[in-house]
Amino acid sequence: LFTVINESQKQQLESVSYSSRYALGLFYEAGTGIAVPWAAQYITDNPCVRFISIDNKKRNIESPEIGPSVVVHTTVTFGSEHLDSDPAEVQQIILSHLQRIVPSLPKPSSIKCQRWRYSQVTRAVPNCPGQMILHTQPLLICGGDGFTRSNFDGCIESAMSLAEAVKPHL
Repeated sequence: LFTVINESQKQQLESVSYSSRYALGLFYEAGTGIAVPWAAQYITDNPCVRFISIDNKKRNIESPEIGPSVVVHTTVTFGSEHLDSDPAEVQQIILSHLQRIVPSLPKPSSIKCQRWRYSQVTRAVPNCPGQMILHTQPLLICGGDGFTRSNFDGCIESAMSLAEAVKPHL
C-alpha cells in the first residue's frame, strides 16, 4: 500500500484553519451609473459588511459596453455566524446593510451570493516555510497561503519557497 503523506504531515495539514465569509456580487446593465467617489472602501463600523468595491472602477476597466459590478465581502464574524444559514436570507441581510451604507446604489439586474467556507487562513501550517514536500518519488509538493498567510505577500512567499524546493529535483 502506497502512502502519500505520513501521520505528522497529516496532522500539520489538519491544523490549518480558515475564516468563513460571504461575497455578494451585484451586476448592472451597461450605462448604469454608480454614484460614489471611490473604487473600493474598507468598512470598519458595520457588523455585516467589511469591504465594498465598484469592481470595474477598481480594475480600471470602465466601459460603455459593459455594465458595472459591485462586490461586497462580509466580516469574518458575520460569515461564521451565518455559515449554515439559507443563502437567500443571508443575501437579504447583506443587501439591507449595503443599502444603509450606500443608499444611492441602483437596483442591480442580477445578484450572486457566494459563501466561502474557506476564505482566509487564520492559522497556517506550523513550521513550514511556504511549502511542504509530501513525497519525493514522484515529487509531490504542496504550497499556498495555507503555508504562509492570506495576502499577496504570503502567496509570493509560498511561490518562491515552492520554486526553491523544486530546483534540486530538476
